[in-house]
Amino acid sequence: MYRNRIHSAFTLVELLVVIAIIGVLVGLLLPAVQAAREAARRMSCSNNFKQIGLGIHNYHSAYRQLPIHKGGTSGVLSGTDYWSANSIAQNIQTNQEELSFLVGLTPFIEGQALWEQISNPNAPNTDGTAGDYQPMGPLPERDNYGPWSTEIPTLRCPSDPGVGLPAQGRTNYAACLGDSPFRGSAGATDQYLARGSNEAQFTRSSMRGAFVPRQRMAFRDILDGLANTVVAGEIATDLGDRDTRTIPRAAGSVLSGTPAACNDTNGDPTRPQFWLSTVNVLNTDEGRGYRWADGNPVFSVMNTILPPNAKTCVNVNNGGTNDATHDGTPTSAARHKSGYLPPSSRHQGGCHVLMGDGAVKFITDSIEAGSQDTSPVIHAGTGVRAPGSRSPYGLWGALGTRANKEVIEEEL
Repeated sequence: MYRNRIHSAFTLVELLVVIAIIGVLVGLLLPAVQAAREAARRMSCSNNFKQIGLGIHNYHSAYRQLPIHKGGTSGVLSGTDYWSANSIAQNIQTNQEELSFLVGLTPFIEGQALWEQISNPNAPNTDGTAGDYQPMGPLPERDNYGPWSTEIPTLRCPSDPGVGLPAQGRTNYAACLGDSPFRGSAGATDQYLARGSNEAQFTRSSMRGAFVPRQRMAFRDILDGLANTVVAGEIATDLGDRDTRTIPRAAGSVLSGTPAACNDTNGDPTRPQFWLSTVNVLNTDEGRGYRWADGNPVFSVMNTILPPNAKTCVNVNNGGTNDATHDGTPTSAARHKSGYLPPSSRHQGGCHVLMGDGAVKFITDSIEAGSQDTSPVIHAGTGVRAPGSRSPYGLWGALGTRANKEVIEEEL
């Protein structure tokens, strides 16, 4: 006796519907997963910055000052032996006061072992051979010196994918020099690292941030209040893709104009975040954040002029010896020059900044930044450019100045 058996199965239409539903669910889930991952990376980046802030406070507790930005070893130079000479063979045993604030900070951010190498005159080279330098190492552009090529996890944002050559050890965190670029490379020194009265006047007028190149600064100098002053900002490192945020445009007279001249139409109209192929940019080894130990502006400086994630530009003209745009020597390379260097990040919509009290804030690209058609404050400037004037760059500029008596009326 046979029984009638009915075999149930999916029809082709039903199978296609199930596949379509799964595809829709995966399509909805993936952005959520990616957003969750980016949120975790952003939190980790913020924690790294808090660690740096804590290190700055511990450093200040130990030495009653901030770590010097552009400090190091050297005497007064002479002849053609400029501090910013293109050849790294000159004075190779000293670093000619080109080290960033991050070098002195290493033992305060869990980098004691690295600090012991840096302070040791026989610190190893990248090939394992013993170095022959003074304590504090050679020039930061010395690419075979082991400590300068070390990648420090605390100095890296997990959202930034940059890695490897032509960079040395990278950093995503940079010192804030305030709301003016003038004297942002040499500070109050001349091409021979001598301190002069003219250079000091120019620097005092323009360098209004928490850090001043080659000058000791302390919390007592921040009269606007630590909670109201940016001491450092996040920067994205270069990926070799002509990104306007990470490879600065080399402009011959950018500092004689306004910030708007930097943030103009030189971007690709189809991809505004990238330079046109005809635009002159810095060399491939001079990207933002490429050398954590290098205090020159391209590598470890940001200013509060253009808002976050705006275009970056450096000045390649020297001006006269007594000109505030003159940053050391007529033979200096573009990487030694100052310019419009806003903070940037791979996060969506803004970047992190570190306040003087150790708080980390996320600043959006749309922060009120005043008039970009006004040139920065400069020595012998008049009107809104006169020394001591309130920042022409609105809330953003006010956050970058340390002692300008501007009232911050908004909660960041």
